[in-house]
Amino acid sequence: MTVMVLVVDDEPDVETLFRQHFRRDLRAQRFVMDFARSAADALTRIADNLGQSLILILSDINMPGMTGLEMLPKVKEIRPEVAVIMVTAYGDADTRRKALENGATGLLTKPIDFTLLRQEIDNRLAQAG
Repeated sequence: MTVMVLVVDDEPDVETLFRQHFRRDLRAQRFVMDFARSAADALTRIADNLGQSLILILSDINMPGMTGLEMLPKVKEIRPEVAVIMVTAYGDADTRRKALENGATGLLTKPIDFTLLRQEIDNRLAQAG
């Protein structure tokens, strides 16, 4: 079974950054990473991949169109079992509260601590296995 992590961010360099940090895991096929450049694109991908083992969604909060916080309840409707971690440059208490109230598992601030993120993915992989 393919285990997938979905990254939602409108910045084009995010995909390169994530692929670089997780290149060994991706090469070893521990999991696959998919990338959506908007919340609308992410919702389509989530709905289209219902058969796939989606273990984690990482979503930027500030995106044009639908924000990550607006997308969050819609994700939880489609895939309530999937953990969602919001990513933001502004890790203030109000943003954290809104994210958690809307169903987020956690909040990461930019620049992303990839060591912490790797631990989170490893935990999700262990639960999925």
